[in-house]
Amino acid sequence: MASLKDVEQVADDLSALVDQLRKELRDSPSFDKLVTLADEISERADGAAETFSTVNEALMSRLGELKGNASGGQTGGGSSSGRAKARSS
Repeated sequence: MASLKDVEQVADDLSALVDQLRKELRDSPSFDKLVTLADEISERADGAAETFSTVNEALMSRLGELKGNASGGQTGGGSSSGRAKARSS
């Protein structure tokens, strides 16, 4: 799975591509070059979106697992505290 550092690198790459696109627009626009840059930006942005989606799904799944374990742990914890109170009475 990609890390946040990997996503940061993708963002840096996207930024560089956007800078190239701006330069191409300012200088002497070659529409072939503009199309190529726009396609590359789109592909990289789609890759970043897929990475974010994958990371989000993994995190939500893990949180769901932890939440399930926590609710089981709370039930057990409540019982033991109830026993402690009964012993002290």
